[in-house]
Amino acid sequence: MAVKHYELVQEGDKIAVCISGGKDSMLMAKLMQELQKHSDVPFELVFLVMDPGYNEINRQKIESNAELLHIPVTIFESNIFSVANNTEKNPCYLCARMRRGHLYSKAKELGCNKIALGHHFNDVIETTVMSMFYGSQMQAMPPKLHSTSFPGMTLIRPMYCIREEDILAWKRYNDLEFIQCACRFTENCTMIPACAELHFVRDTTVKNPPQLTLKGIFYATGGA
Repeated sequence: MAVKHYELVQEGDKIAVCISGGKDSMLMAKLMQELQKHSDVPFELVFLVMDPGYNEINRQKIESNAELLHIPVTIFESNIFSVANNTEKNPCYLCARMRRGHLYSKAKELGCNKIALGHHFNDVIETTVMSMFYGSQMQAMPPKLHSTSFPGMTLIRPMYCIREEDILAWKRYNDLEFIQCACRFTENCTMIPACAELHFVRDTTVKNPPQLTLKGIFYATGGA
């Protein structure tokens, strides 16, 4: 739905489908693979996995899941975890920014003009709520964003309209297991009260979404 509604894929695109190894990105990869098979619009895909410093078990899990789902992945390595883990000030922000930069750079090196990320509808709501609570502003996650740091590159979110509960249902139905964030800072996130409160607000908002003109809000401008 999002791909067509927001015109995320055009003829001649070469898209780097970025796979972290979690349920969201793995489902996105499979959906994009199926879309390519059945679409009237010809486009190319590269299934890109960046290893930021996974342990052997997580790395093996990503590779085995990719093989199980028949997704031909291209893996490249970086030292992001070692850098972020040695930073006490905003390590998650640093990790996210470094990941995005590495993915853009590798995608451009491979001749891609777009990168696809696996954010879903719940992520969109969560981002909006976080910006309101912690930034006192309405800043959302757009379905398509032209990069200002990497000219000619565009970020797309094909799962923009898919709810997390449907992704979980797909995971359970197929009896699949995926890695989590795999970084030491988020291992106990579910035990942190702030995380629980945020998820409660997000889930409540998803079940009872505000009546807003979302198309206008979600096309907020910003760098990538």
